[in-house]
Amino acid sequence: MPTYGIAHLWTQGDPMTRFVAALLIAMSVVSWSVIVVKAFEFARLRRHSGFAQRRFREAVDADDGVDALGPAGTPFFELASAGQRALAHHGASGAAHRGRVDLSEWLLRSLRASVNESSTRLQRGLGLLASIGSTAPFVGLLGTVWGIYHALLALGASGDASLEHVAGPVGEALIMTALGLCVAIPAVLGYHALARVSRDIVAQLNRFAYGVHALLLTGSAPAPRGTMKERV
Repeated sequence: MPTYGIAHLWTQGDPMTRFVAALLIAMSVVSWSVIVVKAFEFARLRRHSGFAQRRFREAVDADDGVDALGPAGTPFFELASAGQRALAHHGASGAAHRGRVDLSEWLLRSLRASVNESSTRLQRGLGLLASIGSTAPFVGLLGTVWGIYHALLALGASGDASLEHVAGPVGEALIMTALGLCVAIPAVLGYHALARVSRDIVAQLNRFAYGVHALLLTGSAPAPRGTMKERV
């Protein structure tokens, strides 16, 4: 009785079958790499978020607040630095130019641009996950159709169409569909989980931009939510 399985599928498969299997394995490696890397990145940013906002609220001035947001390159540090650069640029402009653009509006535009840039960086890799999650099942289906096609040709050439000889090759070809689903399901779940965390971080950046805007305009950061109720 012939033996079937993944090893037999690989050794007896044609170049097309092997290409589809290798492509699915590569897609799985890429998707898991993106999931692990982005998960560590987002976990680090979420830990840094609370620390950065607490240190920023305790700052005595804007320079001290930006220094407390280190290291450079984090979204919160880049946001505060963008606000500082916008304030310095507006102050260095002539009186005629300053009159054309309100300082508050200029700061808001600069902070909004920084948030958008950070959001774009956070989204890197998520589009690849979405593509893998949507295409992997069809790649696996292509391998299944191709495998069934060649299995039927071989059965037709042998002239033996008994159930014993049909079920093995057809079931073996269906492994490709299962492999495609094993690649797609983690990619889709990972994409939605990471996209939700990314939206949470962007929302925190937007709230933090309000504090930066207030500190640069008034010299003091706004009190955290709930503080005013405690004082009443």
